[in-house]
Amino acid sequence: MTEAQLLPAGDSPQLNRTSGPDGGEGRGPVGRVFRTVREFVLVMMLALGLSLLIKTFLVQAFFIPSGSMENTLIRGDRVVVSKLTPGPFDLRRGDVLVFADPGGWLPVEARAPKGAIRDRIRSALTFVGVLPAESSEHVIKRLIGLPGDRVVCCDEKSRLTVNGTPIEEPYVFTGDKPSDIAFSVTIPAGKLWMMGDHRSDSEDSRYHPALDQGMVPIEDVVGRAFATVWPLDRATLLHNPTSTFAEVSTP
Repeated sequence: MTEAQLLPAGDSPQLNRTSGPDGGEGRGPVGRVFRTVREFVLVMMLALGLSLLIKTFLVQAFFIPSGSMENTLIRGDRVVVSKLTPGPFDLRRGDVLVFADPGGWLPVEARAPKGAIRDRIRSALTFVGVLPAESSEHVIKRLIGLPGDRVVCCDEKSRLTVNGTPIEEPYVFTGDKPSDIAFSVTIPAGKLWMMGDHRSDSEDSRYHPALDQGMVPIEDVVGRAFATVWPLDRATLLHNPTSTFAEVSTP
């Protein structure tokens, strides 16, 4: 019979581990650098993925390039937009909305393709939500008329009327009239009537009668701007002026 060799108490067979050039199991300087780089890449990938999800479904930042919404928003402001409106939350008269250009609202040169490498990098960072979106394909205005509403300019006191009710608009740029253009429109289903706060410097629904009578499709709405976040001295919430439209009847 072959006798089995017994090991002394406390001893156990050891596996032969291969040591790397940095001292085995990646515990040396090279291993630490590798682990640090790996963790950094994973964190960045998770952060970019989370940013993309937030930008796609929740909020997105936009850059204000013009004075059409002064003094509520001025050139250079960064605003954040909730993508839950429309959706879980309903559109309301007075909301400040960002929407895709329905076609012809923005200058052609503003939508020209970007070819520079820097612009491509910026586009990629904007896509994942790291940088605010430029307004080269989007417009920001205030919602004045919902589907079914009749919006008229103007009554004997130079006020807009919505469904026959005159409205006082505290957000209109100081010194501007509610509108220098007379109009009377009924908003069809699935459309909106949008106007800028700086009425004398805003090419809004009034200026595009050839394109669906100036109406904006609800499906083009990106979301509701709810806060200015940059520059810091202008950071504030953008409240809906509910009292302005409180007396407006349902169409």
